Amino acid sequence: MWRFLVLGFFAFVSFGFLNKEYHREYHNNGMLKAQGWKIGDSKEDFWKFYYPDGKIMEQGHYKSNKKIGYWYFYGETGLLEMEGHYHHGKMVKWWLFYDDNGKINHKCQLQKGIKNGYCLKYKNEKLTSAQKYSNGKKIKEWYDFSSFKKENKLSDLK
Repeated sequence: MWRFLVLGFFAFVSFGFLNKEYHREYHNNGMLKAQGWKIGDSKEDFWKFYYPDGKIMEQGHYKSNKKIGYWYFYGETGLLEMEGHYHHGKMVKWWLFYDDNGKINHKCQLQKGIKNGYCLKYKNEKLTSAQKYSNGKKIKEWYDFSSFKKENKLSDLK
């Protein structure tokens, strides 16, 4: 019995590695469009996607064809546009959003891709307001730190 379990395990592991292949896709102009690991038709592990001119568009990890972990998204100019966490293909936790100059414009807590928690807005790298959302609907907005602190716990910003 023991030998069959060990042999079955090694067969399963070997079969999984044999099916894992590095995949590349190309734009019509011949430039790289995407590259990453696949098992069958499913995207797995680390992937990168590119614009037709070769600049990076986005990068991050997949599991069973769904985005997971931390991802980065870039504009056609090459500057970072946004970055944040995915869980089972949905945007979660804190996300950072950048302006056209590559500076943080706002950061928001998301749950299943919807604003749920706090959003902090910035202008020229200075905090201008804090907003609180519940299920995508804005509940309140504060324009000074003291009034925000009176009504909220700073630990909620983690």
